[in-house]
This record gives sequence, C-alpha cells and structure tokens, in this order.
Amino acid sequence: MQLAGVRIGIGLTGSHCTIPEVIPEIKRLKQEGADLYPILSPAVLETDTRFGKAEDLQKTLTTITGRKPWYTLVEVEPIGPKKLLDVMVVAPCTGTTLSRLAMGISDTAVTLACKAHLRNGRPVVVAISTNDGLGANLHNVATMLNRKYIYFVPFGQDDPEGKPRSLVARMELLCETIVAALRGEQIQPVILGNIKKEI
Repeated sequence: MQLAGVRIGIGLTGSHCTIPEVIPEIKRLKQEGADLYPILSPAVLETDTRFGKAEDLQKTLTTITGRKPWYTLVEVEPIGPKKLLDVMVVAPCTGTTLSRLAMGISDTAVTLACKAHLRNGRPVVVAISTNDGLGANLHNVATMLNRKYIYFVPFGQDDPEGKPRSLVARMELLCETIVAALRGEQIQPVILGNIKKEI
C-alpha cells in the first residue's frame, strides 16, 4: 500500500458537480492505507443539490473514513500545533477557495486546515474545479503554482467550447499527486489538454 499510515486531511469545497468524481478517489486512498480526516466547507456542509444531499455526503464520508467530518474552525485549528496531518488535500477546490488560499484568508474549516497545516512546512495538494480558472481566477492559479508546499493535481479545460475559462483537475491522479507531494515533487505535466467529461 502506497499510503500506509499516512494521515491525510480531505477538504471538500462547493464544486458539487465534481464531488461524485472525488468520492471514488477517497475510497482509493483508504484502500492504499491512508488515515483520512474529512473536512467540509460551509457550502458542502449545508447545501443540497441535484448531485446529492449534504446529509448523505456526510454519511458517505463517515463510512469511508471512519470519522465524522470536521466543519468548524475550532475542530481544525489543532492541525497546526498538534501536527495532526502529513498532507492536506483540497478536492474539489473551487475558485473561491483557491482565491482564499492565495490571499491567506482562513475563514472556513478547509482554508484554516490548510493554513494550520502549512505552518508545519508540510504539503497541501490542490485539485481545482472552477469555471473561471482562465478568467478572474487565473492569477490565483499562477500564485498557487509558485507557492512553496503547494502541489496541484494535473488539470485542464473540461469544456473548451462551452466553458472556455473552466479548469478541472483529473481526479483519478489524486493518489499519484499525493505520493509525489510527500516526496516534495510535483507530478508532470501539470497542465493537460481537453479533459471534457459529461456532467
């Protein structure tokens, strides 16, 4: 198992259409031996969508990880001083969350978990899913690509014709990205071609 005993924070943010792609990867991380700590943004905690109910997602995450998701600032703050994690993952990472991370804003459980974890000089893995990754959020993508301890799951345009500014990570590369990040390496290539998927 590639991740035996590795403590991984799994932050989910409000790209609701992408969460169904992330769940199988969380299961894979568990199968690889990881010790998982689910963490939810307010949008994921509170919002029912056509992609599923918030309560059902929480139950699914609890079943997979063996832990109830954290969603308060108080719950995640000890990640830093107690060094609770080896790697922090944000998947999916919305444009809003990416902008918060780029600006150092830690007002949600997911962003504070990242900040608390980064104080220990440990890796944060980002799997973006944003409709404006090549628009208003492009400078945040560039900022984070150049930031120490930040590693991206390779991403590309998911619908170049219909949504020309949209970027989505290839979630099936999450495990490989984590393994490389734990070695201090960014897997390549980071930017992929058209990865259009039907949603």
